[in-house]
Amino acid sequence: MLTALALYHSGVRELLGIAAVAIALFSIDDLIVDAVFLCRLAVRRVTVYRRHSRARAENFSLANPGRMAIFVPAWDEAAVIGAMLRDLTARLEHPAYRVFVGVYPNDPATRAAVVGVGDARIVVVACARAGPTTKADCLNHLWTALLVDEARHGSFKAIVLHDAEDVVDALELRVFDQLIPRLTMVQLPVVPLVDPGSRWIGGHYMDEFAENHVKDMAVREALGAAVPSAGVACAIERGMLGRIADAAGGAPFDASCLTEDYELGIKIKALGGRGALVRIVGPNGVVATREHFPGDLEGALRQKSRWLLGIALGGWDRLGWPSGWADRFMMVRDRKTILAALMAALGYLVGVLVMIDTALVATVPAMAHFAPLVPRGNWIAALIMFTTAVLTWRLGMRAILSGHVNGWREGLRSIPRTVAANAINAIAATRATTRYLSMRRGRTALVWDKTAHRFPGVS
Repeated sequence: MLTALALYHSGVRELLGIAAVAIALFSIDDLIVDAVFLCRLAVRRVTVYRRHSRARAENFSLANPGRMAIFVPAWDEAAVIGAMLRDLTARLEHPAYRVFVGVYPNDPATRAAVVGVGDARIVVVACARAGPTTKADCLNHLWTALLVDEARHGSFKAIVLHDAEDVVDALELRVFDQLIPRLTMVQLPVVPLVDPGSRWIGGHYMDEFAENHVKDMAVREALGAAVPSAGVACAIERGMLGRIADAAGGAPFDASCLTEDYELGIKIKALGGRGALVRIVGPNGVVATREHFPGDLEGALRQKSRWLLGIALGGWDRLGWPSGWADRFMMVRDRKTILAALMAALGYLVGVLVMIDTALVATVPAMAHFAPLVPRGNWIAALIMFTTAVLTWRLGMRAILSGHVNGWREGLRSIPRTVAANAINAIAATRATTRYLSMRRGRTALVWDKTAHRFPGVS
């Protein structure tokens, strides 16, 4: 018995050292990003914001509006697409836009819901194959329909990407019209809607998007790295998307990709374009797209595993490592997410094992003579102090950023909600890795593995 306890005690010590080293290494890039963000914020406050008043979206002119095309791919969206399109067409303050909605021949309910809106600005586009294919395949059908429309009515200025559950800001097209073509791609913030019935699962999206769309995207732009599209609330200059299409043989979206939006930003940068996430205020706050994210565990796992599969694993195969230290640095961050999620799970496991060991030492007299898990002055003790300080800092940053976007109550909730987020990400990382290996062996087909969508006011 004593031998088994000694082995357990020794094993916990080794795991503690491994976890401390791994978490410390995985924290370095987070600290760099935080430092760049805070320095950029400080510099802009003492230079740009003192010399120039901040622009407001309602002041952007519509004297010479360009034609805007909105792409909405829709597979199995009968429950929400009608309400979304009615809201969008009633809300948008722009005189020249068309909405291209992609539907499938084996999904008549979605087609009927789109047709039932009865708005001449909506173009229903039927995909050639039965669904689901991939989202990129559906977008390519919309691109073909756009070319037909341009032959009759003239060119569009930009293509805007949206999903069937998006609540679109009234001033969105006005912002895009103002900033394109000075910017090749404009990404507006995405703000998850509060789900009172899912504070922990649905709520963790609020914290992650707040960090990503307030801090991380700003740092990418500041360092000169490619700014990836979020797939919604994003506008791409028409000429650039045409160049991407020409280089790919006519289809701008790669139908063999699960995260075509992420790769789009990389391609734009490679072709000399400039993308940016723009946070601009309108009468109702920051101009952004708001939407519900999965509130159930299975839905969150499906969505997160798809993102990880496409960005961290599939993206590595497809994109390799582009030139430029900034792009490589940000890609390391994107691709380490699977390992980081697993390391967080390891940290929780080690924490539980340490608590069990501490309880055993306190209750089993024979274990009182064992060497302490972390002797004073030991290198593990220094690493634990460092990782504890980093964890405190990171939780504070997340709370401040989430509170800034979602209100102070959600900011406070983000601290304990980090545990739920880490658990979801760890399980999703395992699923993504398993599916990736299956796809590499040819056992799993590439299809649109979408989650069920909700729209405010639609039960």
